[in-house]
Amino acid sequence: MTRCRPVAVGAHLWAEVAAWDAAPLRKRYSHAGGAAIALTITRWFMPEAIGPLDVIRVLSCANVPCVLVGAYALAGWLKEPRATKDVGVVVAARHHARALGAIRTAYPALEMRDTPVVTRFIDAGRGFAVIDVIKTNQRLTRSVLRHTRAVGGRRPYRIPTLEMALALKFAPMTSPFREDQKKYQDAADFIALVKFNPTIDLRKLVQLGELVYSGGGKEIVEMVRRVRAGERLEL
Repeated sequence: MTRCRPVAVGAHLWAEVAAWDAAPLRKRYSHAGGAAIALTITRWFMPEAIGPLDVIRVLSCANVPCVLVGAYALAGWLKEPRATKDVGVVVAARHHARALGAIRTAYPALEMRDTPVVTRFIDAGRGFAVIDVIKTNQRLTRSVLRHTRAVGGRRPYRIPTLEMALALKFAPMTSPFREDQKKYQDAADFIALVKFNPTIDLRKLVQLGELVYSGGGKEIVEMVRRVRAGERLEL
C-alpha cells in the first residue's frame, strides 16, 4: 500500500535517491536507478525539482493509475540518464480530472494550463512546465496504457515498453509541428534506445508505428535498420 503524506518538494536529493533503491545500482543497472540518477543530475541545477516518485505518490493516493513517460521513464532504456525539467505521466481519460485535482492540491503554487493534448503544471517563477499530465485522446497515447512494464522493485511503477518508448520518440520526430531543436533531441534518444537495446520486437514496433500515421510502421522499422547499420537519420 502506498503511504500518503504531504509532498516535501525541497527534500534533500539524496533522500529521494534512497527512495529509488539506489544502493543496488552499485552492483547492476536498473530502470529505477537510472531515474534516480536523472533526478540527482536535475537537482544539481534545480534543487527544488519535483521528483517522479513525488508525482506517482500523489496520484496513487488519489487512486489514479498512471504511466511515467519522458526522460525519467527512458533513463533505464537509454542507459545514459540526463536532466529534465518536467515529470510526464499518462492517465486514462476517466481519471484525468481526478489526477488534476490531486496535483493541484499537492502543489497549489503551480499554475495549470490546459491544451488539447496535455495539461501542464507551470512553475510561474521559472516559466516552464514541471508536471505534464498527458491526455489519451490520440491513438498512440491511448495505447501507452496497454504497453507497459512494472519497474521499481519494492515501490513499483509503470513505464512504457521498449517498443512503446521508441514509438513515443518516433511520433514527435516525424511531426510537422515539432521544433527542429526538440526533434534532434528526440532523434538522439531514438538512436540511443536502438543502440542500447538489441532485442526490439519489430512486429510490435510496426503496429505501434501505424498508430502514429498510416505507413508509420514501415518507416519506424526502417529507422531502426538505419541506426543499426550506422546510417544517418533524415528528419
